[in-house]
Amino acid sequence: MLTNPPLSLYIHIPWCVRKCPYCDFNSHAVKNLKSENQTEFDLPEQEYIDRLIEDLEQELPKVWGRRLHSIFIGGGTPSLFSPESLDRLLSAVRARLPFENNIEITMEANPGTFEAEKFRGFRKAGINRLSIGVQSFNAKHLEQLGRIHNPQQAIDAAKFAHEAGYDSFNLDLMHGLPNQTLEQALNDLETAISLKPHHISWYQLTLEPNTLFHQQPPQLPHDEVLWDIQEAGQKLLADHGYQQYETSAYSKAPGLRAKHNLNYWQFGDYLGIGAGAHGKITRLDLGEIHRTTKKRHPKDYLQGSLSDISQDTAIPNRELPFEFMLNALRLIDGVPVTLFSQYTGLPINHIREVLQEAVADGLLENDPARLQPTEKGALFLNELLERFIPNSESNNNEPSSASIQFTQL
Repeated sequence: MLTNPPLSLYIHIPWCVRKCPYCDFNSHAVKNLKSENQTEFDLPEQEYIDRLIEDLEQELPKVWGRRLHSIFIGGGTPSLFSPESLDRLLSAVRARLPFENNIEITMEANPGTFEAEKFRGFRKAGINRLSIGVQSFNAKHLEQLGRIHNPQQAIDAAKFAHEAGYDSFNLDLMHGLPNQTLEQALNDLETAISLKPHHISWYQLTLEPNTLFHQQPPQLPHDEVLWDIQEAGQKLLADHGYQQYETSAYSKAPGLRAKHNLNYWQFGDYLGIGAGAHGKITRLDLGEIHRTTKKRHPKDYLQGSLSDISQDTAIPNRELPFEFMLNALRLIDGVPVTLFSQYTGLPINHIREVLQEAVADGLLENDPARLQPTEKGALFLNELLERFIPNSESNNNEPSSASIQFTQL
């Protein structure tokens, strides 16, 4: 029987100072700088906050009576907005949706000094967790990645997050960078660990379509080097008490895991507001699970009528197993088997044959109570996930959203 999972809110702010060559997110470089020192930008900040509130109002009928489990403000670079604007936005959200007592409110932030100086203001606005986009502490690699900060600014940002009193913060770090050696990758990790973040996201650079790196590929390390980096990095993190709980996520304790991302991975619900935002909502009144998408370009999002900026479609039942597994099997410990039926409305027998084949091939643990990848299954996750993609030939008249690129989240 279909039940409501926890409900989260994703808020997208699409502007950044510069588009990074590896970035395939819906982000747009800020134009018309007002100041040479980059402390002011020509952003439609108040207009965008107004539209976000209107966007949320439009979504409310789908989630009446439900409480918010977490909020994530992503981008782009949300820290380009002022603490006062984000305070107004969060106050508007709080007035329209009840918060759980221990709600996690995360914001992505860039480590530049300009944004770091606002960390206290963001904390006062109610943001209790930061995700700081460091990517590397190596000056050459930061330049290759198109980042606007330097290594010292990244270090200072982490220190400032501690001083500002954040309950938790994450450092985002990449490996497998252009011409990166094993020693350089481990130096990045060691620097991050020395800053004592509560959480580290450590993931391999991938060349995504529609990015400059995809059009002009840099020289990446050979597979043997990538494997050595992965093995040595995971050991280093474990030796310092960082527990891996997802493909690229490590926390100091279970209570410091990213609640918002865990809700994604456990097939929870989330409203998505903002340019290009996506949402996934269980509609018990219709007995369906719906996907929502918003207009991608900020101009279209701001100027379009409310009815035009959003699309809402039901996910066909045949696609639900893949949608569920795409998230759940990223978790090292997997999820309870019962979650599949609760959150998809489908009986587990619907995928029993595929599960048995995956167990026989050593990709899934032979555990009747959990859906959990083996060490081999985690290593060959794409191969495991492909088994749950529906056969489109037998459903030619039904649209499919299952042709999803397998990338780091």
